[in-house]
Amino acid sequence: MAMEALERKPHPAPEPQVEWLASAEPVPYAEAVAAMDERGASVARGEARECVWLLEHPPIYTRGTSADSAELLAPGRFPVFRSGRGGRFTYHGPGQRIAYVMLDLSTRGRDVRAFVTSLEDWLIATLARLGIKGERHPGQIGIFVAGAKIASIGVRVRRWVSLHGVSLNVDPDLEHFSGIVPCGLSDTPVTSLAALRAETDMTAVDDALRAAFNEVFGGEAVSANSSR
Repeated sequence: MAMEALERKPHPAPEPQVEWLASAEPVPYAEAVAAMDERGASVARGEARECVWLLEHPPIYTRGTSADSAELLAPGRFPVFRSGRGGRFTYHGPGQRIAYVMLDLSTRGRDVRAFVTSLEDWLIATLARLGIKGERHPGQIGIFVAGAKIASIGVRVRRWVSLHGVSLNVDPDLEHFSGIVPCGLSDTPVTSLAALRAETDMTAVDDALRAAFNEVFGGEAVSANSSR
């Protein structure tokens, strides 16, 4: 009796694996951008996994592609770097968690607006895990708590791979924001987890970021390596 051929069902495509990197010491901005650009190009070529890099910078101001020079109120206070990300002026410094997000959007829908919405969802979910209710403000990018901004978003997409990402104020010196009009919002104060008397341990914040990321974006985190 002839054997009947078995119907072969295709296996479901595996979830994308995202590599997580974390730097223990503040990383100079130019060095970080060069490393991010290199990794993003490798992701675009299919030579590296998608990546989220958690880090801090020394105190700096960055100028996005929509920045107005008049919004730099103290030009000699900290180094100012032109950035390829969207947005206006922002501050980075110790106590602020930055997540550079290098994701392959060609496998995630090629929808930049939806991607930014997902970044907002990620920050809101992270804050919820830390006991804070984050919210959107219509017409503004970023996340707010009781009217004050706690997290910023600035991205660039090259060859359908995302670059730059988000920053979350954990325990930075909030007075440092006074040298700029943060994100062009002259009437909006800035706040932090510390100011809200929430969790400020960076390891706990990183754990919340990773757990919330998997909720929003899916995919298994394959490692959490120290870099640079």
